[in-house]
Amino acid sequence: MARYTEALTVERGGFRIKVPETWWEFDVRPESRDDSIRRMVDDRVRRYPELNPSRSAYLTFLQKAASDAWKSGALYCGCMAESFGGDTPVTGSVTVSLIGGRTSSGDPLPTEPAAIAGQLAVKEARKPGDSWRKVTTVDIPGVGPAARTQGVEDIPVPGDALNRTVRAVLMQTYIPVPGQEGKVALVAGSSQVLDLADSFFDIFDAITSTFRFVD
Repeated sequence: MARYTEALTVERGGFRIKVPETWWEFDVRPESRDDSIRRMVDDRVRRYPELNPSRSAYLTFLQKAASDAWKSGALYCGCMAESFGGDTPVTGSVTVSLIGGRTSSGDPLPTEPAAIAGQLAVKEARKPGDSWRKVTTVDIPGVGPAARTQGVEDIPVPGDALNRTVRAVLMQTYIPVPGQEGKVALVAGSSQVLDLADSFFDIFDAITSTFRFVD
């Protein structure tokens, strides 16, 4: 799947990260997301007129997805959709979120990588095709140590009344935010192309390694 491209640097309030220049941003910011999504859908409908009857449904779905992502702490979402000669495009995404939490007594949760890793559950696959998750700590160049999970996981569909899940390749890296007690930057990469799990782990690791905090 390897295809080497130039990197595009994305900077938001408090951080920057590099993604391949062929990726595009799914705008989740309240001040711009509705117009951005509308332009994106209109462009796609112009190129594929058969989608026009579903235009309103696409808009509603994407605007809700962007709103839910922002409410959950997402600050940036980069996406890829490329064809490598097959009938189905290869898709994936990387999201950067600011998250935090407190204990039942109101104290900030610890953000030391070893402490976070100790709270994350490892899951072993009992048979081929089962979901799995491993937990490690990694060192982000210029940033420092961070807790990480990676695996093939069943992710709940948000707001689904039937509690359905989607199986995906998933890597999540928890990076402590300097000077903000209890806060971590979560860099999450995911793809539903399970056959390319190892390749996506390499891609997500490379993108995450470019994460930097900025003033």
